[in-house]
Amino acid sequence: MENFDYDLQSVQETRNIARQAKQAQCELAKFNAEQIDKIIQNMVKVAEENAISLAKMAVEETGFGKVEDKIFKNRFASTELYEFIKPMQTIGVIKDDKVNKLIEIAEPVGLLMGIIPSTNPTSTTIYKSIIAIKSRNGIVFSPHPSALKCTLQAARLMNDAAVAAGAPANIIGCISKPSMGATNELMKCNEVALIIATGGSAMVKAAYSAGKPALGVGPGNVPAYIERTADIPKAVRNIIASKTFDNGTICASEQSVIVEECLRDQVMEEFKRQGGYFMTPEETSKVAKNLFTRNHAMNAKMVGRSAAVIAEGAGITIPAGTKVLLGEQHGVGEEYPLSYEKLTTVLAFYTVKDWEEACELCIKLLNNGGVGHSLSIHTQNPEMALKFAEKPVFRILVNTASSQGGVGASTGLSPSFTLGCGTWGGSATSDNVTPMHLINIKRVAYGIKDVTENQTPAYSACDTQSGMPSAISDDQIMSVVNEVISMLKKRGDN
Repeated sequence: MENFDYDLQSVQETRNIARQAKQAQCELAKFNAEQIDKIIQNMVKVAEENAISLAKMAVEETGFGKVEDKIFKNRFASTELYEFIKPMQTIGVIKDDKVNKLIEIAEPVGLLMGIIPSTNPTSTTIYKSIIAIKSRNGIVFSPHPSALKCTLQAARLMNDAAVAAGAPANIIGCISKPSMGATNELMKCNEVALIIATGGSAMVKAAYSAGKPALGVGPGNVPAYIERTADIPKAVRNIIASKTFDNGTICASEQSVIVEECLRDQVMEEFKRQGGYFMTPEETSKVAKNLFTRNHAMNAKMVGRSAAVIAEGAGITIPAGTKVLLGEQHGVGEEYPLSYEKLTTVLAFYTVKDWEEACELCIKLLNNGGVGHSLSIHTQNPEMALKFAEKPVFRILVNTASSQGGVGASTGLSPSFTLGCGTWGGSATSDNVTPMHLINIKRVAYGIKDVTENQTPAYSACDTQSGMPSAISDDQIMSVVNEVISMLKKRGDN
C-alpha cells in the first residue's frame, strides 16, 4: 500500500485486522474449557518470560515510570491474573438451578476492541488479551502512538503464544499504523462487538459514543485521608509506596493527602522522614505550571517522572533522595491546580479540622475529576471506614497503598487494569473488569407455574357479593340493544 497516503493505509490495515480477527473468533467460539485453559497457560508463560524486556521497552519508548515496577505489572497482569480467573466458568453451562428449573449458558461477546494507554501499555495489553481469550473472544488493539512499539510487541507475543497453543491465527491483532481514522474505524466497524477503553477521558468518551457496547474507565483523582486513629508511619509508608509505584502512572494512585489539624505536624514530619519534600508556595506554583497544559491536562513530559526530574523541570532544588513532592492547597478548582489528577510523583496536601470537614473535602476533590473511582482512608476505626464508604466512589481502600489496592494487588479486589467508575463516573460498570464482563448469558427457563389453572373465572348472573358485573346471555344482550334502538327512534335520532 506504499502508493496510498498514511491515513488510508492505516484505515485499510484496521479493516483487514478486524476481519481476520473476527473470523478467528468465530472458530475460537467452538473451543471447550480445556482447550481455552491450555491457550491461556501458554500466554501466561510467554508473558512471564518477556516481562523484563517488555518493561524495558515501555520505559525506553514512553519515558514513563520505572522498569522494576513495570516488570511487576506485567507479571501481575499474567501470572496473578491467571490464578484468579482460572476457576471462572465462562464456557457452556455455568449455572443449573434445579429448584427454579433455570439453566444459564455462557456465550462469547465476539470481537473486542482494546484501547491501550501510554502509561501502562504492555501490562494492559497482556491483561486484556488473557481475559478476552478466557471468554472466547478475539481482540484487536488500538495503541497509543507514543507507546506503539511496546504495545505492538506485547500483542504479537500474546497472539503467537495463543496460536502456538492451538488458537486460530490472528485471534489477537494490533494496529501498526495508528491514527485517529484507524481508531474511529475500529470503534465503528461491524466486526467489533464491544470496546474496552483504558486511556484518557476524551478517548473513553469517544468509545461510549461509537454506537455499541463499551466498558470504559474515568480519571481517579484519589483523595487519601489520614484519620486521627491511623498508624501514621504505616499510612505515610503506604502512600509513598503507592505514589512512587511506577512513578504514579496508575489511575488509582493517591492525588491528595488530607490530615486533621491534630495530626498535621506529626504527619508532615513523617513524610519528611520517609522522603517527602514540602514545597514552598512559590515552588508549588512553579511545579504546577510545569505539570499542566490547557484545561488541566498533564504535560506529557511530566507524566510518570521521578521527583528529581519534576523539580529540575520546574527549576527548584530539592534534597537528594526525595521520593515525592507535596504542595499545600487551601481549596479545590481553578485556583488550586494540584487539586486535579496528577499521574506523577506530586501530591496535594490539605489540613482539615475534623473528619466531617474531611468528608466535604473528599467529595469536592472527587467532583473535580474523580467521581466513581477510588478513595483511600487510613484509620483504626471501622465505623469511620464505613462513614467514608458513603462517598461517591466504588473502591474504598482502607489501610493500604491505593495504587496496588485499586488493581487488586494488595486487596481482595479482582486483579484488573480496567477499573470501572459506574454511572457516577460515566462508566457502564463499577467493577474491576474480568472475563465475566465479556460473556453473554443465555437462559433456558422451564415452566414452573401452570398459568392455565389460574385464569379468573366468569362471574354469575347476579354476583351480589362482589358487586361486579355478571355474565349475561346473547338473548339478554339483544334485548338491551333493541330497547336502545327503540328509544333512539322515538327521539328521532335514527
